[in-house]
Amino acid sequence: MLGAGVFAAFGPAAKAAGSGLLIGLAIAAVIAYCNATASAQLAAAHPTSGGTYVYGRERLGPWWGFTAGWGFVVGKTASCAAMALTFATYAIPGPSWMQRIVAVVGVLALTALNYRGVTKTVALTHILVTLTLIALSAVVIGIAVGGGARIDNLGGVDALGSGGLYGILQSAGLLFFAFAGYARIATMGEEVRDPQRTIPKAIPIALAIVVVIYLVVAVAALLAAGPDRLATSTAPLAEAVRAAGAPGLVPVVRAGAAVASLGALLALIAGIGRTSLAMARNRDLPTWLAAVHPRYRVPHHAEAGLAVIVSILVLTTDLRSVIGFSSFGVLVYYGIANASALTQPPGQRRWPRALHVLGFIGCAVLVATLPLVSVVTGLIMFALGLTGRWLILRRRNRSNTHKS
Repeated sequence: MLGAGVFAAFGPAAKAAGSGLLIGLAIAAVIAYCNATASAQLAAAHPTSGGTYVYGRERLGPWWGFTAGWGFVVGKTASCAAMALTFATYAIPGPSWMQRIVAVVGVLALTALNYRGVTKTVALTHILVTLTLIALSAVVIGIAVGGGARIDNLGGVDALGSGGLYGILQSAGLLFFAFAGYARIATMGEEVRDPQRTIPKAIPIALAIVVVIYLVVAVAALLAAGPDRLATSTAPLAEAVRAAGAPGLVPVVRAGAAVASLGALLALIAGIGRTSLAMARNRDLPTWLAAVHPRYRVPHHAEAGLAVIVSILVLTTDLRSVIGFSSFGVLVYYGIANASALTQPPGQRRWPRALHVLGFIGCAVLVATLPLVSVVTGLIMFALGLTGRWLILRRRNRSNTHKS
Protein backbone atom coordinates (compact mmCIF):
# COMPACT_ATOMS: atom_id res chain seq x y z
CA MET A 1 0.00 0.00 0.00
CA LEU A 2 2.91 2.36 0.62
CA GLY A 3 3.56 2.72 -3.08
CA ALA A 4 3.17 5.28 -5.79
CA GLY A 5 -0.34 6.16 -4.60
CA VAL A 6 0.80 8.30 -1.68
CA PHE A 7 3.10 10.24 -4.01
CA ALA A 8 0.64 10.63 -6.90
CA ALA A 9 -3.00 10.35 -5.77
CA PHE A 10 -3.24 13.55 -3.71
CA GLY A 11 -2.97 15.66 -6.88
CA PRO A 12 -6.11 14.39 -8.66
CA ALA A 13 -7.91 14.11 -5.31
CA ALA A 14 -7.22 17.79 -4.60
CA LYS A 15 -8.48 18.69 -8.07
CA ALA A 16 -11.75 16.87 -7.36
CA ALA A 17 -12.44 18.07 -3.81
CA GLY A 18 -9.91 20.70 -2.71
CA SER A 19 -9.32 20.45 1.03
CA GLY A 20 -12.29 18.09 1.09
CA LEU A 21 -9.86 15.37 0.06
CA LEU A 22 -9.37 14.88 3.81
CA ILE A 23 -13.02 13.81 4.05
CA GLY A 24 -12.51 11.71 0.93
CA LEU A 25 -9.52 10.07 2.58
CA ALA A 26 -11.63 9.19 5.62
CA ILE A 27 -14.37 7.72 3.42
CA ALA A 28 -11.83 5.72 1.43
CA ALA A 29 -10.31 4.43 4.66
CA VAL A 30 -13.68 3.29 6.05
CA ILE A 31 -14.59 1.48 2.85
CA ALA A 32 -11.10 -0.01 2.66
CA TYR A 33 -11.54 -1.32 6.21
CA CYS A 34 -14.85 -2.94 5.30
CA ASN A 35 -13.21 -4.50 2.26
CA ALA A 36 -10.23 -5.60 4.33
CA THR A 37 -12.39 -7.45 6.85
CA ALA A 38 -14.26 -9.17 4.02
CA SER A 39 -10.99 -10.20 2.35
CA ALA A 40 -9.48 -11.41 5.62
CA GLN A 41 -12.56 -13.42 6.57
CA LEU A 42 -12.76 -15.03 3.15
CA ALA A 43 -9.01 -15.70 2.96
CA ALA A 44 -9.12 -17.58 6.27
CA ALA A 45 -11.82 -19.88 4.89
CA HIS A 46 -10.28 -20.22 1.42
CA PRO A 47 -6.47 -20.04 1.79
CA THR A 48 -5.63 -20.44 -1.88
CA SER A 49 -4.20 -18.26 -4.65
CA GLY A 50 -6.68 -16.07 -6.49
CA GLY A 51 -8.30 -13.85 -3.84
CA THR A 52 -11.85 -12.71 -4.62
CA TYR A 53 -11.83 -14.59 -7.92
CA VAL A 54 -11.84 -17.78 -5.84
CA TYR A 55 -14.19 -16.41 -3.18
CA GLY A 56 -16.71 -15.23 -5.77
CA ARG A 57 -16.70 -18.62 -7.50
CA GLU A 58 -17.08 -20.51 -4.22
CA ARG A 59 -19.69 -18.27 -2.61
CA LEU A 60 -21.65 -16.70 -5.51
CA GLY A 61 -20.93 -18.68 -8.67
CA PRO A 62 -18.50 -18.80 -11.60
CA TRP A 63 -19.69 -15.62 -13.32
CA TRP A 64 -19.24 -13.54 -10.16
CA GLY A 65 -15.82 -15.03 -9.66
CA PHE A 66 -14.81 -14.26 -13.22
CA THR A 67 -16.06 -10.67 -12.90
CA ALA A 68 -13.98 -10.17 -9.76
CA GLY A 69 -10.91 -11.78 -11.29
CA TRP A 70 -11.27 -9.79 -14.50
CA GLY A 71 -11.63 -6.56 -12.53
CA PHE A 72 -8.53 -7.35 -10.50
CA VAL A 73 -6.35 -8.39 -13.43
CA VAL A 74 -7.40 -5.52 -15.71
CA GLY A 75 -7.43 -2.85 -13.00
CA LYS A 76 -4.17 -3.93 -11.44
CA THR A 77 -2.47 -4.24 -14.80
CA ALA A 78 -3.29 -0.55 -15.22
CA SER A 79 -1.89 0.01 -11.73
CA CYS A 80 1.36 -1.66 -12.78
CA ALA A 81 1.67 0.85 -15.60
CA ALA A 82 0.94 3.69 -13.17
CA MET A 83 3.58 2.48 -10.73
CA ALA A 84 6.18 2.05 -13.46
CA LEU A 85 5.48 5.52 -14.87
CA THR A 86 5.61 7.09 -11.41
CA PHE A 87 8.96 5.43 -10.77
CA ALA A 88 10.40 6.73 -14.03
CA THR A 89 8.93 10.23 -13.66
CA TYR A 90 10.55 10.71 -10.26
CA ALA A 91 13.77 8.86 -11.03
CA ILE A 92 14.54 10.46 -14.42
CA PRO A 93 13.74 14.18 -14.83
CA GLY A 94 14.63 13.86 -18.51
CA PRO A 95 12.47 13.61 -21.66
CA SER A 96 9.29 11.54 -21.76
CA TRP A 97 10.69 8.91 -24.13
CA MET A 98 13.59 8.27 -21.77
CA GLN A 99 11.23 7.95 -18.80
CA ARG A 100 9.15 5.37 -20.65
CA ILE A 101 12.22 3.30 -21.49
CA VAL A 102 13.34 3.39 -17.85
CA ALA A 103 9.83 2.36 -16.79
CA VAL A 104 9.94 -0.67 -19.07
CA VAL A 105 13.36 -1.63 -17.71
CA GLY A 106 11.92 -1.45 -14.17
CA VAL A 107 9.02 -3.71 -15.12
CA LEU A 108 11.29 -6.32 -16.67
CA ALA A 109 13.76 -6.25 -13.78
CA LEU A 110 11.09 -6.76 -11.11
CA THR A 111 9.43 -9.49 -13.14
CA ALA A 112 12.78 -11.28 -13.23
CA LEU A 113 13.03 -10.94 -9.44
CA ASN A 114 9.51 -12.33 -8.92
CA TYR A 115 10.50 -15.23 -11.16
CA ARG A 116 12.95 -16.37 -8.48
CA GLY A 117 10.22 -16.93 -5.88
CA VAL A 118 8.23 -15.19 -3.15
CA THR A 119 11.00 -15.24 -0.53
CA LYS A 120 13.13 -13.01 -2.75
CA THR A 121 10.12 -10.74 -3.22
CA VAL A 122 9.57 -10.39 0.54
CA ALA A 123 13.23 -9.63 1.23
CA LEU A 124 13.32 -6.75 -1.25
CA THR A 125 9.92 -5.48 -0.10
CA HIS A 126 11.26 -5.04 3.45
CA ILE A 127 14.04 -2.82 2.10
CA LEU A 128 11.76 -0.79 -0.17
CA VAL A 129 9.14 -0.15 2.53
CA THR A 130 11.83 1.02 4.98
CA LEU A 131 13.23 3.48 2.45
CA THR A 132 9.72 4.72 1.62
CA LEU A 133 8.96 5.39 5.28
CA ILE A 134 12.21 7.33 5.60
CA ALA A 135 11.28 9.45 2.60
CA LEU A 136 7.75 10.16 3.90
CA SER A 137 9.17 11.08 7.30
CA ALA A 138 11.52 13.52 5.58
CA VAL A 139 8.54 15.06 3.77
CA VAL A 140 6.55 15.63 6.97
CA ILE A 141 9.55 16.90 8.97
CA GLY A 142 10.66 19.15 6.12
CA ILE A 143 7.21 20.71 5.88
CA ALA A 144 7.09 21.17 9.65
CA VAL A 145 10.44 22.98 9.87
CA GLY A 146 10.54 24.68 6.47
CA GLY A 147 8.56 27.69 7.63
CA GLY A 148 6.21 27.85 4.66
CA ALA A 149 3.34 25.76 5.96
CA ARG A 150 0.26 27.79 6.95
CA ILE A 151 -3.08 26.83 8.44
CA ASP A 152 -4.70 29.28 5.98
CA ASN A 153 -3.87 26.89 3.15
CA LEU A 154 -6.57 24.55 4.43
CA GLY A 155 -9.14 27.28 3.82
CA GLY A 156 -11.20 26.76 6.97
CA VAL A 157 -14.14 24.46 7.61
CA ASP A 158 -16.15 25.77 4.66
CA ALA A 159 -13.38 24.82 2.24
CA LEU A 160 -13.83 21.14 3.14
CA GLY A 161 -17.08 21.17 1.20
CA SER A 162 -15.95 23.35 -1.70
CA GLY A 163 -15.90 20.40 -4.08
CA GLY A 164 -19.42 19.34 -3.13
CA LEU A 165 -20.55 15.84 -2.26
CA TYR A 166 -19.74 14.54 -5.73
CA GLY A 167 -16.20 15.93 -5.60
CA ILE A 168 -15.58 14.47 -2.15
CA LEU A 169 -16.81 11.04 -3.23
CA GLN A 170 -14.73 11.24 -6.39
CA SER A 171 -11.66 12.07 -4.33
CA ALA A 172 -12.43 9.05 -2.14
CA GLY A 173 -12.57 6.83 -5.21
CA LEU A 174 -9.26 8.20 -6.49
CA LEU A 175 -7.59 7.90 -3.09
CA PHE A 176 -8.83 4.32 -2.83
CA PHE A 177 -6.22 3.63 -5.51
CA ALA A 178 -3.58 4.17 -2.82
CA PHE A 179 -5.16 1.78 -0.29
CA ALA A 180 -5.84 -1.32 -2.32
CA GLY A 181 -2.54 -3.13 -1.75
CA TYR A 182 -3.89 -5.35 1.01
CA ALA A 183 -5.48 -7.58 -1.64
CA ARG A 184 -2.05 -9.03 -2.34
CA ILE A 185 -2.00 -10.66 1.10
CA ALA A 186 -5.15 -12.61 0.30
CA THR A 187 -4.23 -13.46 -3.31
CA MET A 188 -1.05 -15.21 -2.12
CA GLY A 189 -2.83 -17.50 0.34
CA GLU A 190 -1.05 -20.67 -0.84
CA GLU A 191 2.35 -19.20 0.04
CA VAL A 192 1.52 -17.92 3.55
CA ARG A 193 2.40 -19.93 6.64
CA ASP A 194 -0.66 -20.65 8.83
CA PRO A 195 -2.99 -18.55 6.60
CA GLN A 196 -6.09 -19.00 8.80
CA ARG A 197 -4.33 -17.10 11.59
CA THR A 198 -1.87 -14.89 9.72
CA ILE A 199 -4.05 -13.33 7.01
CA PRO A 200 -6.94 -12.09 9.23
CA LYS A 201 -4.39 -10.37 11.48
CA ALA A 202 -2.12 -9.02 8.76
CA ILE A 203 -4.71 -7.24 6.61
CA PRO A 204 -6.36 -4.97 9.26
CA ILE A 205 -3.00 -4.20 10.93
CA ALA A 206 -1.42 -3.19 7.62
CA LEU A 207 -4.43 -1.03 6.73
CA ALA A 208 -4.45 0.75 10.11
CA ILE A 209 -0.76 1.65 9.82
CA VAL A 210 -1.20 3.02 6.31
CA VAL A 211 -4.29 5.09 7.17
CA VAL A 212 -2.37 6.94 9.88
CA ILE A 213 0.57 7.57 7.55
CA TYR A 214 -1.64 8.85 4.72
CA LEU A 215 -3.57 11.17 7.02
CA VAL A 216 -0.40 12.74 8.41
CA VAL A 217 1.08 13.17 4.92
CA ALA A 218 -2.16 14.60 3.49
CA VAL A 219 -2.53 17.22 6.22
CA ALA A 220 1.14 18.20 5.91
CA ALA A 221 0.90 18.56 2.12
CA LEU A 222 -2.24 20.72 2.35
CA LEU A 223 -0.69 22.95 5.01
CA ALA A 224 2.37 23.45 2.83
CA ALA A 225 0.96 23.91 -0.66
CA GLY A 226 -2.80 24.21 -0.39
CA PRO A 227 -5.25 22.26 -2.56
CA ASP A 228 -4.94 24.41 -5.69
CA ARG A 229 -1.20 23.98 -5.95
CA LEU A 230 -1.42 20.26 -5.26
CA ALA A 231 -4.13 19.88 -7.91
CA THR A 232 -1.90 21.22 -10.68
CA SER A 233 1.19 19.19 -9.80
CA THR A 234 2.12 15.76 -11.17
CA ALA A 235 4.44 15.36 -8.16
CA PRO A 236 2.31 16.76 -5.30
CA LEU A 237 4.58 15.81 -2.39
CA ALA A 238 7.64 17.27 -4.08
CA GLU A 239 5.61 20.43 -4.70
CA ALA A 240 4.53 20.50 -1.05
CA VAL A 241 8.12 20.29 0.19
CA ARG A 242 9.15 23.04 -2.22
CA ALA A 243 6.24 25.25 -1.14
CA ALA A 244 7.10 24.70 2.54
CA GLY A 245 10.53 26.25 2.03
CA ALA A 246 12.56 23.03 2.06
CA PRO A 247 13.63 22.58 -1.59
CA GLY A 248 16.70 20.68 -0.46
CA LEU A 249 14.42 17.74 0.37
CA VAL A 250 12.98 17.49 -3.14
CA PRO A 251 15.64 14.92 -4.18
CA VAL A 252 14.72 12.86 -1.11
CA VAL A 253 11.06 12.94 -2.13
CA ARG A 254 11.95 11.95 -5.68
CA ALA A 255 14.05 9.05 -4.44
CA GLY A 256 11.31 7.97 -2.02
CA ALA A 257 8.66 8.06 -4.74
CA ALA A 258 10.85 6.01 -7.06
CA VAL A 259 11.53 3.42 -4.36
CA ALA A 260 7.88 3.28 -3.27
CA SER A 261 6.76 2.77 -6.85
CA LEU A 262 9.17 -0.12 -7.26
CA GLY A 263 7.88 -1.70 -4.05
CA ALA A 264 4.26 -1.43 -5.15
CA LEU A 265 5.07 -2.73 -8.63
CA LEU A 266 6.90 -5.70 -7.12
CA ALA A 267 3.86 -6.67 -5.05
CA LEU A 268 1.46 -6.07 -7.95
CA ILE A 269 3.32 -8.40 -10.27
CA ALA A 270 3.18 -11.13 -7.62
CA GLY A 271 -0.54 -10.63 -6.90
CA ILE A 272 -1.71 -10.40 -10.52
CA GLY A 273 0.35 -13.43 -11.48
CA ARG A 274 -1.36 -15.55 -8.84
CA THR A 275 -4.87 -14.36 -9.70
CA SER A 276 -4.15 -15.11 -13.36
CA LEU A 277 -2.91 -18.54 -12.27
CA ALA A 278 -6.16 -19.26 -10.43
CA MET A 279 -8.29 -18.07 -13.38
CA ALA A 280 -6.25 -20.14 -15.85
CA ARG A 281 -6.67 -23.25 -13.69
CA ASN A 282 -10.44 -22.86 -14.15
CA ARG A 283 -10.03 -22.08 -17.87
CA ASP A 284 -11.29 -18.51 -17.43
CA LEU A 285 -7.97 -17.39 -18.93
CA PRO A 286 -5.70 -19.30 -21.35
CA THR A 287 -4.45 -22.46 -19.67
CA TRP A 288 -0.89 -21.55 -20.68
CA LEU A 289 -0.99 -19.04 -17.81
CA ALA A 290 -1.51 -21.84 -15.26
CA ALA A 291 2.06 -23.09 -15.52
CA VAL A 292 4.06 -23.09 -12.27
CA HIS A 293 7.85 -23.12 -12.38
CA PRO A 294 9.12 -26.53 -11.18
CA ARG A 295 11.93 -25.00 -9.10
CA TYR A 296 10.79 -21.54 -7.98
CA ARG A 297 7.07 -22.44 -7.63
CA VAL A 298 5.84 -19.20 -9.21
CA PRO A 299 3.33 -18.70 -12.08
CA HIS A 300 6.13 -17.79 -14.48
CA HIS A 301 4.03 -17.75 -17.67
CA ALA A 302 1.45 -15.42 -16.11
CA GLU A 303 4.13 -13.03 -14.85
CA ALA A 304 5.96 -13.02 -18.20
CA GLY A 305 2.72 -12.25 -20.06
CA LEU A 306 1.93 -9.50 -17.57
CA ALA A 307 5.35 -7.93 -18.12
CA VAL A 308 4.73 -7.73 -21.86
CA ILE A 309 1.28 -6.11 -21.49
CA VAL A 310 2.45 -3.61 -18.86
CA SER A 311 5.42 -2.65 -21.00
CA ILE A 312 3.04 -1.87 -23.87
CA LEU A 313 0.83 0.25 -21.58
CA VAL A 314 3.87 2.12 -20.26
CA LEU A 315 4.85 3.04 -23.81
CA THR A 316 1.35 4.20 -24.82
CA THR A 317 -0.46 5.73 -21.80
CA ASP A 318 0.02 8.47 -19.20
CA LEU A 319 0.00 8.31 -15.40
CA ARG A 320 -3.19 10.16 -14.49
CA SER A 321 -5.41 8.35 -17.01
CA VAL A 322 -4.79 4.94 -15.41
CA ILE A 323 -5.47 5.88 -11.76
CA GLY A 324 -9.23 6.24 -12.18
CA PHE A 325 -9.48 3.17 -14.41
CA SER A 326 -7.54 1.12 -11.88
CA SER A 327 -9.87 2.28 -9.10
CA PHE A 328 -12.89 1.22 -11.18
CA GLY A 329 -11.66 -2.35 -11.59
CA VAL A 330 -10.53 -2.72 -7.99
CA LEU A 331 -13.75 -1.31 -6.51
CA VAL A 332 -15.78 -3.84 -8.51
CA TYR A 333 -13.44 -6.54 -7.22
CA TYR A 334 -14.01 -5.54 -3.60
CA GLY A 335 -17.74 -5.10 -4.09
CA ILE A 336 -17.89 -8.79 -5.00
CA ALA A 337 -15.65 -9.61 -2.02
CA ASN A 338 -18.17 -7.98 0.32
CA ALA A 339 -21.07 -9.78 -1.36
CA SER A 340 -19.19 -13.07 -0.99
CA ALA A 341 -18.49 -12.44 2.70
CA LEU A 342 -22.19 -11.86 3.30
CA THR A 343 -22.91 -15.49 2.35
CA GLN A 344 -20.48 -17.03 4.84
CA PRO A 345 -21.98 -19.14 7.65
CA PRO A 346 -21.64 -18.06 11.30
CA GLY A 347 -18.77 -20.49 11.89
CA GLN A 348 -16.60 -18.60 9.38
CA ARG A 349 -17.68 -15.11 10.44
CA ARG A 350 -15.13 -12.91 12.23
CA TRP A 351 -16.74 -9.47 11.72
CA PRO A 352 -20.38 -8.22 11.68
CA ARG A 353 -22.34 -8.56 8.44
CA ALA A 354 -23.10 -4.83 8.58
CA LEU A 355 -19.49 -4.09 7.65
CA HIS A 356 -19.84 -6.08 4.44
CA VAL A 357 -23.14 -4.37 3.57
CA LEU A 358 -21.48 -0.98 4.08
CA GLY A 359 -18.47 -2.09 2.05
CA PHE A 360 -20.62 -3.23 -0.87
CA ILE A 361 -22.66 -0.02 -0.94
CA GLY A 362 -19.53 2.09 -0.55
CA CYS A 363 -17.79 0.39 -3.48
CA ALA A 364 -20.85 0.91 -5.69
CA VAL A 365 -21.08 4.61 -4.80
CA LEU A 366 -17.38 5.28 -5.37
CA VAL A 367 -17.45 3.49 -8.73
CA ALA A 368 -20.36 5.69 -9.86
CA THR A 369 -18.62 8.93 -8.84
CA LEU A 370 -15.25 8.29 -10.53
CA PRO A 371 -14.34 10.56 -13.49
CA LEU A 372 -16.60 9.89 -16.48
CA VAL A 373 -13.75 8.69 -18.70
CA SER A 374 -12.75 6.12 -16.08
CA VAL A 375 -16.34 4.87 -15.74
CA VAL A 376 -16.86 4.56 -19.50
CA THR A 377 -13.50 2.82 -20.02
CA GLY A 378 -14.19 0.49 -17.13
CA LEU A 379 -17.63 -0.47 -18.44
CA ILE A 380 -16.19 -1.18 -21.89
CA MET A 381 -13.43 -3.40 -20.47
CA PHE A 382 -15.89 -5.37 -18.33
CA ALA A 383 -18.24 -5.75 -21.29
CA LEU A 384 -15.39 -7.11 -23.40
CA GLY A 385 -14.31 -9.55 -20.68
CA LEU A 386 -17.79 -10.87 -19.93
CA THR A 387 -18.72 -11.13 -23.62
CA GLY A 388 -15.48 -12.96 -24.34
CA ARG A 389 -16.16 -15.48 -21.58
CA TRP A 390 -19.71 -16.04 -22.85
CA LEU A 391 -18.46 -16.70 -26.40
CA ILE A 392 -15.77 -19.11 -25.17
CA LEU A 393 -18.25 -21.03 -23.01
CA ARG A 394 -20.70 -21.19 -25.90
CA ARG A 395 -18.03 -22.58 -28.23
CA ARG A 396 -16.90 -25.03 -25.56
CA ASN A 397 -20.46 -26.28 -25.02
CA ARG A 398 -20.96 -26.74 -28.77
CA SER A 399 -17.72 -28.71 -28.98
CA ASN A 400 -18.78 -30.98 -26.11
CA THR A 401 -22.19 -31.50 -27.74
CA HIS A 402 -20.61 -32.56 -31.02
CA LYS A 403 -18.25 -34.99 -29.23
CA SER A 404 -21.14 -36.60 -27.38
